[in-house]
Amino acid sequence: MSGKLYVDPKTRSEYLAGCSSVIGQARTAPGCLDFVLSADPIEPGRINVYEQWESDADLDRFRGAGPEPEQTGEIRDAQVMKYRISSAEAP
Repeated sequence: MSGKLYVDPKTRSEYLAGCSSVIGQARTAPGCLDFVLSADPIEPGRINVYEQWESDADLDRFRGAGPEPEQTGEIRDAQVMKYRISSAEAP
């Protein structure tokens, strides 16, 4: 999955700080290959999202009910998609 979230630029740092435990939990979850939420260097309210999972089952097991209600309430817009990649190779 990858995409972007938009929050109030004034509270983006606090929002991301509140996500640090979720990022840590994801990275230690079975099947998680990578999980990142990061501040965009150009757009003040944008948060870049990148997740890589071994399977849909691993993703679903981790996701459960989704983000906490207080985090969801801070998101102004979200454009995140799930991608299916058939292969990968070194550049």
